Amino acid sequence: MFFKSSKINEFRLWGLFLTMAGMGLMILGLAGIVFNWAGGQIIAAISMVLGMIMLLGSMAIYFWAGMLSTSAVMLECPECGRQTKMLGKTDRCMYCKTILTLDPKLATEPYEDTTEAALEAGGRAGAQPDGSKS
Repeated sequence: MFFKSSKINEFRLWGLFLTMAGMGLMILGLAGIVFNWAGGQIIAAISMVLGMIMLLGSMAIYFWAGMLSTSAVMLECPECGRQTKMLGKTDRCMYCKTILTLDPKLATEPYEDTTEAALEAGGRAGAQPDGSKS
């Protein structure tokens, strides 16, 4: 992934990009009429058609991302603890960008809780609950 974000957020980003580009192209095309350039009406017509195609493309991408979002696997991120959606075998958390996977072949070591609360509950890292070392 290019932007290092979740797949659903990347689809939404491309939809937003197409929306802004389409609207910008249509506004710039109308400048041909406003400033009375030679052939301004032709430039405006072409830019309106291309801008509308870009807006329809962004609508299709938003619809597709919404449909993917409804069938995405919901899971809790081991880093931030928030609910996130996952597409495919690997994806990133929507909030903290941690790489997540459901494939055991791609998984690294299991998540170990080394926060202060866990260390206090166990005494020290690597210690058994009764205080003896493992």
